[in-house]
Amino acid sequence: MVPTRLRTARKAAGLTQEKLGLMVAIDESTARSRISQYELGIYSPSFDTACRIARALDVPEAYLYTVDDDFAAEILTLYHQRKGK
Repeated sequence: MVPTRLRTARKAAGLTQEKLGLMVAIDESTARSRISQYELGIYSPSFDTACRIARALDVPEAYLYTVDDDFAAEILTLYHQRKGK
């Protein structure tokens, strides 16, 4: 997962680290710190957790993993076009 992409998507969704953590079933006592660690690149979530994060943020999983920023933006645009947004 690209840490900065996670942070950007979370902020665009208007969510705090804690709220996102709770939405993806991370224990309440560690929700904020775990999302923070993911955003800082200290730890990477499992693929299952990354998929839950992507659903909560309404982004495709590929968006969180694509290294090239321009390509990630295209993925996000295509995703939203296909959903009719």
